[in-house]
Amino acid sequence: MWHEFTKHANRAWGYAQEEAKLLGASFVATEHLLLGLLRDHNVARVVLERLGVSNEDLRSKVEPHMTPGDGSIDGKAPLTPGAKRVLDFSYDEAQRMNSNYIGSEHILLGLIREGEGIAGKVLHDFGLDLVKTRAEVQRIQSGEAPLPTQ
Repeated sequence: MWHEFTKHANRAWGYAQEEAKLLGASFVATEHLLLGLLRDHNVARVVLERLGVSNEDLRSKVEPHMTPGDGSIDGKAPLTPGAKRVLDFSYDEAQRMNSNYIGSEHILLGLIREGEGIAGKVLHDFGLDLVKTRAEVQRIQSGEAPLPTQ
């Protein structure tokens, strides 16, 4: 599955590792994946913005739920079971949309679909659900709502 990630999805994964390291966590959880998505200009961020959710608002809602750990990460940190489900759901979402890649948008959908971790709960608190978010992703993929240029 890893070879099918876009460069933005790979960046999000790297940023998730960094977010976990900053807190001294010995694992990567759903909240780290969400914060990783927010650190790059990618489709997931555009979708969130178009659905009325800003980076700052998300970060401010996620960070209070994160507790510093005493672990240290050497190399790649293991995923929590919830984060593993997110990646599995991301793959499923890509297949569902007939995409031959896994992009940041699929990770976002995976976070919403998982729903039990901190990230899913925060996204749901902002009123995001699979139907609404998938529809916005599909609008972008179809060209109906093209991505802004940087």
